[in-house]
Amino acid sequence: MKDHVYKLLELTGSSTTGIEDAVTGALTRAAKTVHNLKWFEVSDIRGTIEKDKIAHWQVTMKVGFTLDE
Repeated sequence: MKDHVYKLLELTGSSTTGIEDAVTGALTRAAKTVHNLKWFEVSDIRGTIEKDKIAHWQVTMKVGFTLDE
């Protein structure tokens, strides 16, 4: 197994439907310009409330990717 060097970036995804959609949306968008995505770690979950209901989810995460050789 080869040793890896990882670079980290921080992303915040948002969704009106849920946490998983917020994470998926952020990772899908990042994958368009960042290669070799390997892992993520959710560091913060927030939301907004409108009329006593959850209106919007916001998820901040660290994302690790390997550097090109």
